[in-house]
Amino acid sequence: MIIDSIQNAYKYYSIHPLFQKAFEHIQQTDLQALEVSRYDLEGDNLKVIVSNKVGMTAAESTAKFECHDMYIDIQLCVSGTEQFGWKPRETCKEEKAPYNPEKDVLFFNDAPDMFFQLTDGQFAIFFPNDVHAPMIGDGEIKKMVFKIKI
Repeated sequence: MIIDSIQNAYKYYSIHPLFQKAFEHIQQTDLQALEVSRYDLEGDNLKVIVSNKVGMTAAESTAKFECHDMYIDIQLCVSGTEQFGWKPRETCKEEKAPYNPEKDVLFFNDAPDMFFQLTDGQFAIFFPNDVHAPMIGDGEIKKMVFKIKI
C-alpha cells in the first residue's frame, strides 16, 4: 500500500505502465466538476469510477473487507474525509466467500490492523496483497477509483 498526495504522484509512474496515464488524467481533470460516472481510459486495462456518497460506519465498511487479484486500485479523495481500514492479505485468516473472478473481489471477515484517513487531493494505492475497507466517514465523500489491470 502507498499513501501520498497528488503533488507526489510522479514518484510512482515507474511502478506500473498505466500509473502515469492515471495520474495525468487526474491532473488534467476539473475534479470539482466531476460527475458520478464509470468510464474506460484504456479499455479493460484502466477504468475509472467516480462516486459521491455519504460515508459509512467502520462496521459497515469492514463487513466488506476486500482485496482484488486482477486489478490495482488507486483511490483518490477528491473532497471530504475518507477513512480506510487495512490489513496485509497474508495475515487474513477468514475468507467470507470464495473469490469472485467476475467482480475481481475477495472478502474477509478479519478485522483491519490499522485505520488511516485521506482528505482532498490525497490517494492510496492498494495492490492485491492489501485488504482494505473504504468509504468510512461521517459526511459526503467524493472520490475517484482507478482500476489498473496487473
